[in-house]
Amino acid sequence: MELKWLEDFTTLAQTLSFSRAAEERNVTQSAFSRRIKQLEVWLGVTLVSRATFPAELTREGRAFLPVAQETIRNFYATRDALRPHKNDQTLTFSALHTLTVTFFPEWLNTVAKRLSSIRSRLSPDKGGIEENIGTLVDGEADFLLTYAHPAVPFLLDSKLFPYCVLGTERVIPVCRPDTGVQTLDATIKSGEPIPYLSYGDFSFFGVALAKLFAARPAFTRRIVHENTISIGLKTMALAGWGLAWLPESLIRQELAEGSLVRASDDPAWDLETQIRIYRHAAAGRPIVEAFWQAIRSG
Repeated sequence: MELKWLEDFTTLAQTLSFSRAAEERNVTQSAFSRRIKQLEVWLGVTLVSRATFPAELTREGRAFLPVAQETIRNFYATRDALRPHKNDQTLTFSALHTLTVTFFPEWLNTVAKRLSSIRSRLSPDKGGIEENIGTLVDGEADFLLTYAHPAVPFLLDSKLFPYCVLGTERVIPVCRPDTGVQTLDATIKSGEPIPYLSYGDFSFFGVALAKLFAARPAFTRRIVHENTISIGLKTMALAGWGLAWLPESLIRQELAEGSLVRASDDPAWDLETQIRIYRHAAAGRPIVEAFWQAIRSG
């Protein structure tokens, strides 16, 4: 059972609308409905009648609502009581795994030089877009470091969750030279499915690449391995398993050495992404405000 399921349920009880509640919770309606169903499965009862519009709580739902509300209040009261003093200098970051390797260390060092003292903590990559966003929405992290691309929707209100653009990253198709797919366009013309190293359906790059591939229906592929983390796909590409789209900053050495090569020189196959950092506008610790100002002034 997860706390966010209880928060989803109480939001739904207030709005009696799956679409409006999903919007308030910064998730897609399908993801929101799935989480309500997970709560119902965990409890073993139906909480919401879906046969009416607007939605109605069942008898069990009405009985459970005050329990859910009290549980949420107790949880946050306990968290606040256990948290360190407001002057704590620790900043918690949620970040996509690749950025923690290619971008985060040097960037953080640059920003930290403008401040007197900070300590950082890194939350692990949750694997899915909504899960990573949830770390910021739910207060697990002070900042979210992520890629951004027009093909990948970010369900965050810019007034509540402002962001800064920190840089750019290009994601390119690569493979080992001896795999036989280094000329992507020629392989497509042959009609042979390309052995493909996939990010899955719900990771950031997985969603962005799905939109890219949809515009090129002739690109047929055979998934041979799936991993939401770029470094994992990099090792599989180096082992000769097939074609992968990898951030250029992650494979500069391999490209220079020739252990990985571009599969196409056509820039239409590349993903041009931004690197963004988001914050929660309501997070008011002095160190959070100071760090945000240091980012903006840089």
